[in-house]
Amino acid sequence: MSEQVSPPCASFYTEPEVKAGPESALDVCKEKTVISIQPTEINLSDTDDSFPDGGLRAWLVLGGVMCITFSTFGYVNAWGVFQAYYQDTILKNTSPSSIAWIGSIQYSLVFFPGLITGRLFDLGYLKSLLSSASAILVLATFLIAQCTQYWHFLLCQGFAIGLASGVAFGPATAVLAHWFKRRRGLALGLIAVGSSIGGTVFPIAARRLIVLVGFQWTMRIIGFILLITLGIGCLTLQRRLPPVNVAGGLLNLRAFRSATYSIYCASAFCVFLGIYTVLTYIDVSATHMGISPDFSFYLVAIVNASSGLGRFISGIVADMYGPMNAMIPMTAFAAVLTFAWPFAQNMRALIVVAVLYGFSSGTYTSLLQKPIMELGDTGDVGRRIGMFQTILAVGALSGPPISGAINSATGDFQATGYYAGSVILVGVGLMCISRHLVLRGFWGQF
Repeated sequence: MSEQVSPPCASFYTEPEVKAGPESALDVCKEKTVISIQPTEINLSDTDDSFPDGGLRAWLVLGGVMCITFSTFGYVNAWGVFQAYYQDTILKNTSPSSIAWIGSIQYSLVFFPGLITGRLFDLGYLKSLLSSASAILVLATFLIAQCTQYWHFLLCQGFAIGLASGVAFGPATAVLAHWFKRRRGLALGLIAVGSSIGGTVFPIAARRLIVLVGFQWTMRIIGFILLITLGIGCLTLQRRLPPVNVAGGLLNLRAFRSATYSIYCASAFCVFLGIYTVLTYIDVSATHMGISPDFSFYLVAIVNASSGLGRFISGIVADMYGPMNAMIPMTAFAAVLTFAWPFAQNMRALIVVAVLYGFSSGTYTSLLQKPIMELGDTGDVGRRIGMFQTILAVGALSGPPISGAINSATGDFQATGYYAGSVILVGVGLMCISRHLVLRGFWGQF
């Protein structure tokens, strides 16, 4: 992708070129002081040499972000175990589709607050966002222990956990762009491993602790775990670059003038309509096939554990060959596995699906933000990511309940797999178009 030099007063100046005398560039700088971002270009001020890409401070920040993703995305990704537990016990008189709304609200709110937190991050806020979100997340987890009715869980586990996770997750991932450039794919892969570890630990811990100490004390123990990991994150995360007062408020609507950015946002919306279906329902589908609940809950942990390997490897591959070159084939493979999932009728087949699906879907979720980081200026990265996350949050919110409604209407998971796999493939197609617009062809590194 070619680099273009902009006038010294602004990055990615998008107004038509002024065809005048030698003073034209100076006149433009006097008249136009608002920085606007064209996401398909790379700012020359963000050279690779200006980023640490390592060192004690950078790795401490990376470790802190891993703790945040462990406590937010990893916690939310454990929802499949709670879905199965609530269906069989506390909320057994509530439909699976209604229960799935709790999890889908969690999933969507991890991304949705990015519209606000991204802008606040660009303006210099970080510690205050992390500390307030961490306090709410821990408090809401303790409150879940006291929930007995559907609306209790909807408020505490759906809205409170989801919103707090989103407020912490957005700035935590955005600050990574201050410390890593050449090794950004590896860094994103490692922080995604943090969420994978959380998605592995929390389901196993929840299922085992519920048997040993009951549901209430299980949630309290999880709350204490979150208190420690979130505390580490709050202490270690730090900005490197000063805040940039990029004009335009919460939105940078000029970004959507770029077909590359707009189509990539649309692709994420489509993928998230289906990408969480297997993770949400694989536990429930296993018990419906006659597999013991004592084993079926492990499937959620297996998906998350294998996704950790996929996220780490994909980060290395993305630095070598480009993020979309890794995302496109692996996301397409995840779609194929979504089609195959309902036809896995025994324990061994489900384990194979869980391992392969976790690896392939983990590649997509770990690299999701890397193209957005590279398609614009670092000073506006929080706002661009925020707009992107808000769009995909709508897909994350709608996807699992739609899958649950299809399952309730048909009585099996085959139609659910067809739906989820199809929308993921549509998203893959849109990613291919976005990549083609960047490279102006089919071959290249992006």
